[in-house]
Amino acid sequence: MPLRAQSAAGSDPATAGRKPASRAVFGTSRRYTSGPEAITAADLAGRVVARRSESEVSRLTGPRRVSVADLAGGAVHAPLLDSAGRVHEPLVAVELDGVTEVPGEALERARSGDRLLIGLARGRLSPRVAELARALDLTLVGGGAAGGPECVAVPDPEEPLAALHGAATRNPQAATVLGEVLRATEALPVGAALDVESFAYSALLGGPEFRRWLESRGPRPLPSPVEHPVLVERAGDRLTVTLNRPERRNAYGRQVRDALVDALHLALLDGTVTRVVLAGAGPSFCSGGDLDEFGTAPDLTTAHLVRTRAGAGRLVHALAGQVEARLHGACVGAGIELPAFAGRVTAAAGTTFRLPEVGMGLIPGAGGTVGIPRRIGRHRTLYLALTGAPLDLPTALAWGLVDAADG
Repeated sequence: MPLRAQSAAGSDPATAGRKPASRAVFGTSRRYTSGPEAITAADLAGRVVARRSESEVSRLTGPRRVSVADLAGGAVHAPLLDSAGRVHEPLVAVELDGVTEVPGEALERARSGDRLLIGLARGRLSPRVAELARALDLTLVGGGAAGGPECVAVPDPEEPLAALHGAATRNPQAATVLGEVLRATEALPVGAALDVESFAYSALLGGPEFRRWLESRGPRPLPSPVEHPVLVERAGDRLTVTLNRPERRNAYGRQVRDALVDALHLALLDGTVTRVVLAGAGPSFCSGGDLDEFGTAPDLTTAHLVRTRAGAGRLVHALAGQVEARLHGACVGAGIELPAFAGRVTAAAGTTFRLPEVGMGLIPGAGGTVGIPRRIGRHRTLYLALTGAPLDLPTALAWGLVDAADG
């Protein structure tokens, strides 16, 4: 069997463990009466929710919210795992509105916690609160207020908070590991950071969330080999490397990966090559890992070594000063993870960017937790990876994920 960069094992949704708190009324069968009419608790809850705004619904059904004082007092430092080893409450929101003083204990707690901590603000952050925001995993700032790379500006923080909470609740192991990896690798050299990402990725390949996703898809035939999965053209000192599986939207499968690595080794070894252009044939630069190959590695150790020692991320990083990545279409997973290491990234109008791996019970595994944070910061990387939502080109330009628009 050929080497693959993916594998799987285990099964269990692993989404239990959230405290019902005041929402215990939802889903019970006890009946309450109001005048002559008898209604269930679920009916009552539904009627209440129906009258509320979207923001109010998010407050009812979303994550637990704590104040900065609560954070300083250890409110988010209860054990992460329940008695069965399941992740309990993977994400907590921290209210930042009206905060004027941030105790040192709050900063220490934010930096040392196991849970994802999402700050909420509806206006510009003061310098002291901005320091706390940098210690959190992400801060959603509403009302169009600007913020640094630790913030994502949104019209109303409630909707993206609900999306983040939903993603973390569906795949709490992947979400928790994502936050841990982003924090741990922020200050590491690129090579070491890639190893940490891959160790975590292999752990999740052996976990129940990925197994659940894999089983939901059913068996798939492996992609057929092609003669030229990557095209290489030399013109003077420039080497143009074009991903050439347009019928699969240049999915980063074994053939494409190996041929791309060969081309990058050529550029690295040939001192007369001073420019490398990465491009993709067809409707997209690259649609990410080839899903039909997921779960086919012979074992998790081999999967790790293939990702880190036979993958393209390290080589693009080593050649960064010479590499220009020219992107177009839907750039998914590896389709933005690898280009993020390039010294220059350009994109055609209409290009979008997406990191869907958490929804599969994984984290980005082609260098996305390493190269992307070095462009846009770990906080915005977490937002992209946890929501799995597409990012448009204007926002990618504003954040620095892309350096220039083509045309």
